[in-house]
Amino acid sequence: MAYPIEKKLVIGIASSALFDLTESDEVFQRDGEEAYRKYQEDHLEDVLQKGVAFPFIRRFLNLNRYFLDLQPAEVVLLSRNSPETGLRVFRSIEHYGLNITRAAFFSGTSPFMYNDAFNLSLFLSANKNDVKRALDVGFPAGLVLKTRIDDDENDEELRLAFDFDGVIADDEAEKVYQQDGLDAFSQRESTLRLQPHQDGPLANLFRRIAFYQQLQEAARKENPELPKLMKIAILTARNAPAHERMISTLKSWNISVDEAFFLGGIEKQRVLEVMRPHMYFDDQTIHLHQIDNIPMVHIPFGIANQEDNRSNREQKA
Repeated sequence: MAYPIEKKLVIGIASSALFDLTESDEVFQRDGEEAYRKYQEDHLEDVLQKGVAFPFIRRFLNLNRYFLDLQPAEVVLLSRNSPETGLRVFRSIEHYGLNITRAAFFSGTSPFMYNDAFNLSLFLSANKNDVKRALDVGFPAGLVLKTRIDDDENDEELRLAFDFDGVIADDEAEKVYQQDGLDAFSQRESTLRLQPHQDGPLANLFRRIAFYQQLQEAARKENPELPKLMKIAILTARNAPAHERMISTLKSWNISVDEAFFLGGIEKQRVLEVMRPHMYFDDQTIHLHQIDNIPMVHIPFGIANQEDNRSNREQKA
């Protein structure tokens, strides 16, 4: 019987995002592929340390304990390792008790072209080229940035935070801001306040997560003793009057969020350090580089990414 992958909320993850591969990557960079292969074989029984995406993935898989009939959460390992060197990754998955049973190994090549085959709503990797190539052809993907993590095993709630423009919505409004300034952006967003935005790269992921959040709330109304396992927040630099179009967009998708922050220039770090999300998604690295203790994903999409690249070139010049 075929496995109904199209009915699942599927996240593809590279081993570089799930585990800390710093040590073995250094061997590969310094000594080459054969030395890397031998290193992994020699350390087969050594458990890999948790990577940046580990706290998010663990809690995401826990949704299946909540929705026993639906079993909605699926994680597929998509790895640049060969099947032989990937054995250590699977041993570590087993050690941590993660219910990840499906994988594909690509022996050094990029896995992004298989996103549709696995029905991925998101592909997470620490490989920038793989992420950009996926986004360039319309696949939802995010670059996991190296940050310190704190995985409190007594904290079962999954907290996700999203930027809005260039992540959930397209970068149409961001283009106006970059090209014509804040006043033009605010005036245009106010004029179009009832017109929903087009989808951004993570719109489908956001909708599907929000759907299961609604199921959770319906179940908790029937049984208030059930724990709250998921919280969704949006953090945006928008403020009034530009806030209304974001709300109109969410309403058109029949989505509500637990928390929404219209910060209007206040540093996002101030909110994130209180919220402590298990993953924060943003398309602008200027917001991400200010934070070093929150798991973060960069979405290198649209005009904001072009501005980031230009800023990086200017800093190097």
